[in-house]
Amino acid sequence: MLRLGRPSDIWFKPALSVIAAVAPPNLILLAVGRLDLAMYTMAGSLCALYAHNRPYAARARVLAWVVLGMTAGLAVALLAASLTSDAVALVTVGALLAAAQKALCDATRLGPPANVVLTFISSAALFAPQTLGQVPGHLGLALAAGAWAWLIGMAPGLLRPHGPERRATAHALNAAAAHAATDGPGDGHARTRAAAAAAVHAAWQTLLAARATENRRALERLVVRAEIALAAPADTDPKRLRDWARDLRGTGPVPHPGDLVDDDELLGVDAELATGRPPLWLRLGPLAPIAARTALGCALAGYASLAVGVGRPYWALVTAASLYQANITLTWSRGVQRVVGNLVGVLAFAALVPLAHLTQTALVLTCLALNFGAEALISRNYWLGSVCVTPMALLITEFAQAQDSGRLITERLMDTLVGAVVGFVAAVAVTNRRAGDRLGHALTAAERAREHAARLLAEPRPAPGGDLESARRGLAAALVDLRATADAASGEWWQRALPEERVVAAEQSGHRTLAATVRRQGLLLDRDASTGAEDVRR
Repeated sequence: MLRLGRPSDIWFKPALSVIAAVAPPNLILLAVGRLDLAMYTMAGSLCALYAHNRPYAARARVLAWVVLGMTAGLAVALLAASLTSDAVALVTVGALLAAAQKALCDATRLGPPANVVLTFISSAALFAPQTLGQVPGHLGLALAAGAWAWLIGMAPGLLRPHGPERRATAHALNAAAAHAATDGPGDGHARTRAAAAAAVHAAWQTLLAARATENRRALERLVVRAEIALAAPADTDPKRLRDWARDLRGTGPVPHPGDLVDDDELLGVDAELATGRPPLWLRLGPLAPIAARTALGCALAGYASLAVGVGRPYWALVTAASLYQANITLTWSRGVQRVVGNLVGVLAFAALVPLAHLTQTALVLTCLALNFGAEALISRNYWLGSVCVTPMALLITEFAQAQDSGRLITERLMDTLVGAVVGFVAAVAVTNRRAGDRLGHALTAAERAREHAARLLAEPRPAPGGDLESARRGLAAALVDLRATADAASGEWWQRALPEERVVAAEQSGHRTLAATVRRQGLLLDRDASTGAEDVRR
């Protein structure tokens, strides 16, 4: 749970973006002597953390919705704070907000940092002294900072307008090469196959969200090559895939596979573009148990914090909200990571607070450095990022006025332990029995997709209009969803036995059918075209 992984390929993008988004508003407030308003500008500035893996056309829409969603949550919190000072009522509002934010972020697949930042802002605002007359001005500050964060998020597109698509394609090629390089069946082969399938699926989702251009078409051809390698790894040269991935770095021309002569195999992409996504309400339904966990856990954590006399119950609420993952096993892991990170972070705060107390300028600069450190480290492991997030959250409380450092440390430690323990107990109490149902649906969908592809394979001539290609890509997507659903269900407790043998059989037969469709379409690559090796038969 605490082992450090490799940093994200784009760790520097959110790290630099949050500095560029947070620094100007904070420095302006510092210059005019109103650093107490920084909480409202940071609500908008922190939107710069989102959507760095999305194409710029999609990023513009997603960032705009994030800014509006952040402002909406802040508005509810500020209205509640201005209408009542009852702590129990405010904790209840915060818990309901946290549940709604969790469900919406998961249903829309917003991506990191997901609901945690939204909940942090709205929960803190609940306990900020407020009057109704101040609410419009504070929301205006958040919207202005959010507009600046939107510009920061879109700015890299001026230099690399297709950067996200190129990175996603390169990742798919490298993952497919890693799978092709593994020998024979076994756990390692299955793991690389699942990782490659997920990377290819993510690349398709990225490309489908981009504008239709010749550049996107060229990248689609490369993702098709990654799919082919996934379906028939023994017939693939990993070096060719890695070379193409390396050529995608920078802004040079997109490599063009020499053995690809037409666009017939891309007809399935056009078919997928025409289908659209299920409506939001259908995607929210399966998330009801997770939303219930979040609401109950956050409420109980806040109430418990109030019962032990902590003055900032929103810290316990946010701790509980940060725990909830796809299943109980992952939730336990996140709880351990959160507690360890916060404990080390409190020690970091004790070391940094003398420096931050020198001047308000030093306070602002220290928080900026911690912002950068949090985003630079969190992709290696959540607890490591929390080491920076914890002292930053403690120092932000001093923007309005100096605080007693000893009391801050004590309250943070208590809220962390209360929030983690109560939040996990709530996760255990609210079982997610729908996980088994979702696995059954995913199994059925994968088996039907395989049968559909098999029927097309049985026809004497390829079906017109790219039907076989569309069926192949539908089967690949169904297998990715099956593996993700099976992983989520296997981490839950108190549910009926899972059909593990049926899952394994569906995956094996599905991947065999994928390989057959590749051979039927004649898309196999030469093992070594540069040296004139024989073409792959069948």
